[in-house]
Amino acid sequence: MFDPASQARRRSGPRGRFDPWLLVALVGLAAVGVVMVASSSIAVADSQQLGAFYFLRRHLVFLGLGMVVAALAMRTELRLLEKFAFPLLALAFLLLVAVFVPHLGMRINGARRWLNLLVTTFQPVEAVKLILVVYIASYLVRHRDNVETRFLGLIKPIAVAGLIVLLLLAQPDFGSATLVIAVTIAMVWLGGARPIFLFLMGLPLMPLLYVAATGESYRMKRLTSFLDPWKDPFNDGFQLTQSLMAIGRGEWDGVGLGSSVLKLSYLPEAHTDFIFAVIGEELGLAGVVVVIGLFALAVGRGLHVGLKGVEVGQRFAGYVAFGVSLMLAMQAIVSVGVNLGALPTKGLTLPLISYGGSSMVLTCAMAGVLLRATFEINRALDARQMATRMPAALTVADANAAVKPREAEAA
Repeated sequence: MFDPASQARRRSGPRGRFDPWLLVALVGLAAVGVVMVASSSIAVADSQQLGAFYFLRRHLVFLGLGMVVAALAMRTELRLLEKFAFPLLALAFLLLVAVFVPHLGMRINGARRWLNLLVTTFQPVEAVKLILVVYIASYLVRHRDNVETRFLGLIKPIAVAGLIVLLLLAQPDFGSATLVIAVTIAMVWLGGARPIFLFLMGLPLMPLLYVAATGESYRMKRLTSFLDPWKDPFNDGFQLTQSLMAIGRGEWDGVGLGSSVLKLSYLPEAHTDFIFAVIGEELGLAGVVVVIGLFALAVGRGLHVGLKGVEVGQRFAGYVAFGVSLMLAMQAIVSVGVNLGALPTKGLTLPLISYGGSSMVLTCAMAGVLLRATFEINRALDARQMATRMPAALTVADANAAVKPREAEAA
């Protein structure tokens, strides 16, 4: 039977679709972020005489810019990112080096991690995270056989990540350096590398990481103070003890939105690094479960669609989905772990929730790229389904064509 709708779909071809559950999770996290930045930043803004909603207004501006960037990323074919993987990698190294240029790079709290753009500041590592994912994904596509079968096939991506880590340690930014190493190893493993090769590749890096972690006294204090923050609760353990007290006060259902006590100049960086503690205090275990659930849904959908992409031959899109999902997951795990005292203190924000200009805009960019990957993978899946149905449709058409002459003869 002739179906005009199916014929129209067949002529136009598969159009693709964004993963709805992933989109819901990402929008949900951004919405929670707006509410919690509004709640956690009022006391900070008042203490600095900036106006109660200073940080909230800026957060909304950054989120708006991020949404524009995400929309552009969602409309950009991933093949363009794959094509320009090398120029983007060169840009990443240029940005990391630029922070050491006098008057261009800025030193804040003893670290050179920001660029002075006159009207605002920019943290290059946020862009480098996405660029690294794109480069490794393109490498895994181009050198698939070498990565799966040869030890030497792993040297180039690991070396690139190693150079980025060295530049990050020079800033210093130990948290981002650890994140870069973890995501790189995970992506290469998902790309088919043998675990024994990764183990042998990682052996020389272990002494380097140990020296980097213990070489500075403040890093050593961070590595040890979280094990017993109550030993020195007014100095090295101050941040963690305040965070634990905030989360403990929240109990099951929280003290109520806006009713946090620890955010009132007790909990440092309440609207950035320790915003999860404010969530725990004001929204309780229920709010914590919702936030973690949204992250789990977003990461789970990203990894699931990435696996489908590899299966249908959309390897670049699949590996990009892997990388972005892993980057979001590991940063969220570190941020939550720091707030709960399970990990040493690191300067990593909670993606899409914490206040921050560079982190918000570039996290939205990663979200847009991830959604684009789901669009292209679903488009490939629809194309495969159409291809499998096509022979059946042709068979029916042939049968109808064969029946018509017989009907004419009978008449």
